[in-house]
Amino acid sequence: MKSFLNPESPPMRFLTSIGYAVCLNLLWFLCSLPIITAGASTAALYDVMQRVVRSEESNIVSSFFSSFRRNFSQATRVWLILLAAGIFLGADGYILFHLRFESPFWTFLTAVWIVMAAAYAIILLYVFPLIARFDNTALMTIKNALMTGMHFLYCTAFLAAFHFAVGYVIIFVYTPVLFLGEGLCALFSAWLMRGIMIRLEEMAAPSGEADLSPDSGPENGNDAAEDAAAREETPHETF
Repeated sequence: MKSFLNPESPPMRFLTSIGYAVCLNLLWFLCSLPIITAGASTAALYDVMQRVVRSEESNIVSSFFSSFRRNFSQATRVWLILLAAGIFLGADGYILFHLRFESPFWTFLTAVWIVMAAAYAIILLYVFPLIARFDNTALMTIKNALMTGMHFLYCTAFLAAFHFAVGYVIIFVYTPVLFLGEGLCALFSAWLMRGIMIRLEEMAAPSGEADLSPDSGPENGNDAAEDAAAREETPHETF
């Protein structure tokens, strides 16, 4: 019983991580309400969750807002691009569905739309974890997210299935799971992608000497040390 109640025991660390997911999910939801800030909020969520998985968490609230400010510019640019692309894909899908008819041309357009929608979904799964970990241009971050998702297909399939399952439960089974949903998805993603992030860091710094300087350090010394260990600057392609 003592070992179970030990804060460092696996069961207690798991329960603590779930508690962090609930708290961070609430912060993410509140900071995403203006819509335009949803990108920075999601990047901050994944940033803190990656630290939780690496057992580097300190004050998750201050870490969240520190990451929110630091990633705001890059994450917002990426989010606005993805938002516009999502609206475009949604409108195209609506038109194709309501104008469906039997012809090779319609079949071809539908196939193209399905491929584009799949690529869009892959980008959404990886782009914010990459923003949380690496500094890059908006377009290169989006490209790296797509290439990473295609390279690690098993991970992509598990991530997609988990996000779908959480969404299904929220919509059709038990709506209050909404208070845990995105935080739980971020926790699962951070755990599943931990090894991938290590590999990407090695690919980003083939010489073994990585530049660990973030854009601007957090407000306290502990967070600065964690942030330096957590982020890489990658002004080039991952693949």
